[in-house]
Amino acid sequence: MNTPRPPAPGLTVQQVLLCGALIVTLSMGIRHGFGFWLQPIITERGWTRETFSFAMAVQNLSWGAAGPIAGMLADRFGSWKVLIGGGLAYALGLVMMAITSHPLSFTLGAGVLIGVAQSGSTYAIIYGVLGRTVSPEKRSWAFGVAAAAGSFGQFAMIPLETWLISHAGWQTALFLLATAALLILPLALGLRERQAASGAAGHQSVGQALREAFGYRSFQLLMLGYFVCGFQVVFIGVHLPSYLKDHGLGLEVSTGALMLIGLFNVFGTYTAGSLGQRFPKRHLLAAIYGLRAVAIVIFLSVPLTPLSVYVFAAVIGFLWLSTVPPTNAVVAQIFGAQHLSMLGGFVFFSHQIGSFLGVWLGGKLYDATGSYDIVWMLAIALGIVAMLANLPVRETPIDRSARALPA
Repeated sequence: MNTPRPPAPGLTVQQVLLCGALIVTLSMGIRHGFGFWLQPIITERGWTRETFSFAMAVQNLSWGAAGPIAGMLADRFGSWKVLIGGGLAYALGLVMMAITSHPLSFTLGAGVLIGVAQSGSTYAIIYGVLGRTVSPEKRSWAFGVAAAAGSFGQFAMIPLETWLISHAGWQTALFLLATAALLILPLALGLRERQAASGAAGHQSVGQALREAFGYRSFQLLMLGYFVCGFQVVFIGVHLPSYLKDHGLGLEVSTGALMLIGLFNVFGTYTAGSLGQRFPKRHLLAAIYGLRAVAIVIFLSVPLTPLSVYVFAAVIGFLWLSTVPPTNAVVAQIFGAQHLSMLGGFVFFSHQIGSFLGVWLGGKLYDATGSYDIVWMLAIALGIVAMLANLPVRETPIDRSARALPA
């Protein structure tokens, strides 16, 4: 059975929650507004929607691909060092996003660099510290608090970003956000551990942990569900403003919608984390994915008005990142906290593969058909798949007593 892991030395739960929540608020808050840069950038640069969408897709894929590496480094050398690197890369990527005029360099800055930065400044890294600091019976709740902070970042940053674009111009707005990203650095210092995270670890090596996880059916099913999560939320987050504009609704409607998504996501992620302490997490995850599919069906079925958009935003916002606390809590529950950042990074990689497809197909199929209808249908069908995939997940700690893992 899993051996309980000692808490991270020198850190309190309150300290980790405060610093971690503020970091996630910044890192997630900035990225949730990228959809508002689509129209001004492609207009000034003379690009298509697919050009911008491809860069955002690469960003999500880079985030996912770098996630396991960032998690492995955080587990081995300490999360705060990875967070500092992530903050620096975030600021540089935003500057490149502002000054580049070529699609390739835009993709390298807005796509690759910001994606790598997000891998070192968001949930997987913060959850690794939380997993080593918070007792197992409170992990789901703590993960919910951190996820709610990221949701609050979306709620708070969306109006700020749209205001900056309108009053300072889209390039200046990116420079100011780059400055804000540097605040991650001093916050990361509040998560310094007295010794490397692996110093308190058990006997399991990285190779053993990976073979164990990828050979475990429940881990595979969690990855499948997270793939769907990424497809849905990033497609909606990036393309909803343009979808609404295409249907004659103004910027104030899309701004209000994304603000509502962020606001209700605060409640949704916290609720999911709290309910994960009392109910089977696999049932929560299945319900979340199923309700997402229902919400999209209703949204597409009723007349599109500001009211219907706001209602949809509130509902989908409540379900937006509510998958994050129970998914990561199940991973910690099954495998323990020793390699949590790394394993969480691999699960998140599947999320980002879905994100890549969601945001890229949104632009690709729009340019090909003049409509987002096909991608909406895919989001519905995948929601049903994810609902069914999470039902057989086993949440109990893996039994290592009967297996001798090779080195």
